[in-house]
Amino acid sequence: MLFKKNKKENEQIKRSQEIIKKEKIKIKKTKAKIKEEKQSKFYQTKIGKFIKKIFFINDNQEQEIKPKSQIILFLYFTLIGFIICLLLLFAISGGKNYFKLYYELNKFIDTYDTITSNYYGDLSKEQLVDNAIASMVESIGDDYTTYSDVDNTNAFNENIGGTYEGIGCTVTMDEESNIIVASIFEDGPADKSGLKENDIIIKVDGVDYTGKTSTDVAEYVKGNNKSTIKITILRDNEKKELTISRSKIELPTITSETYEQNGKKIGYIRISIFSSITTDQFKNALTELENNDKIEGLIIDVRDNSGGYLTTVTDIANIFLKKNKIIYQLQDEEGITLKKDDTKDYRTYPIVVLINKSSASASEILASAILESYGGDVVGVNSYGKGSVQKTKQLSDGSMIKYTVQKWLTPNGEWLNGIGVTPTKYVELDTNSEEDNQLQAALELIETKITK
Repeated sequence: MLFKKNKKENEQIKRSQEIIKKEKIKIKKTKAKIKEEKQSKFYQTKIGKFIKKIFFINDNQEQEIKPKSQIILFLYFTLIGFIICLLLLFAISGGKNYFKLYYELNKFIDTYDTITSNYYGDLSKEQLVDNAIASMVESIGDDYTTYSDVDNTNAFNENIGGTYEGIGCTVTMDEESNIIVASIFEDGPADKSGLKENDIIIKVDGVDYTGKTSTDVAEYVKGNNKSTIKITILRDNEKKELTISRSKIELPTITSETYEQNGKKIGYIRISIFSSITTDQFKNALTELENNDKIEGLIIDVRDNSGGYLTTVTDIANIFLKKNKIIYQLQDEEGITLKKDDTKDYRTYPIVVLINKSSASASEILASAILESYGGDVVGVNSYGKGSVQKTKQLSDGSMIKYTVQKWLTPNGEWLNGIGVTPTKYVELDTNSEEDNQLQAALELIETKITK
């Protein structure tokens, strides 16, 4: 009985195995059919038709791609992927050829790697790179193509940008090495808190700053994220603690007033720098002089103004010149481009621009435009004579290079590099006099040109 039972069980197992085998064959056929359908659909697509064409696959071969063809397809798609990656890298890099750059800089990279890997002493990799870039830029031989490290770049951007996070005052050191408040920005947080000029700063947020510098105070106030700063000051031998809010501060680049010269009202606007916010400040000051004080002439003072944004001086010149009058010309390898006034806004009253030997770049552009295209006058001494235009490039670590891209010419086509703007009335500043004799000469000149 035991033998018969085993035989019966063996027959059942055998039948089960045959059923499983048939199911496997059925599944295999189903998978093959699905694969055939997918391949058929693929060869109906644009890419599939293209592959059929380049590998000479006919309709009967669609379902059977030989191993050799599969290898070719693999290599083909790998190549396509590589090309796509290169195109993406090219787009992300802004069109730079990094293979060419690597070849050109191979000697530098080899030197840097050898020194940093094998030099026995301590090295600052950051300092090595900074010095290398500075030397590269200096070797060009252009005084206006320069490299700035991170700290100097931040200071430059703050100055030319016209805004910073702070409390709205400037500080300096007196003869006794005290940190004193040099100036207060009108309506700023420091002004509203009651801080005054000549206050001696003793503590900031409870930290004693005796023996430290005004730069230490400025860096602390600008460099933290606190909403308020507590400053302990000494005023008239009395200690006071002030709580001052930090906020976005606009650096004042414009000062203005009205002078009366023999019954004639003459406006005066001083521009300290052509920053990104100077145009709005200039327009506001001019509007007040014209509407409230009813000025009959204007003096624009750009003495000691080293320049700034070309767009800013262009916008200011547009206020005064008639449409299509030339503001300046730009010259590069492609030729000369005329920059003309493109606005309907203009003025007709007499204008004098005050300059000195430290008036440079944008200051000279404005003086030349007023002189040659407006018919105004220039008083003072010959300006600095910077006849080139620069662009800036912020590097990945926050440092910056500034490089020359063009020459600028006066409206009449003169290149003033190394010469400067020549005044229509030459007046040297009398440093022994309490009176500003250059300003007085400008007032007297403009008075003669005001017609009633």
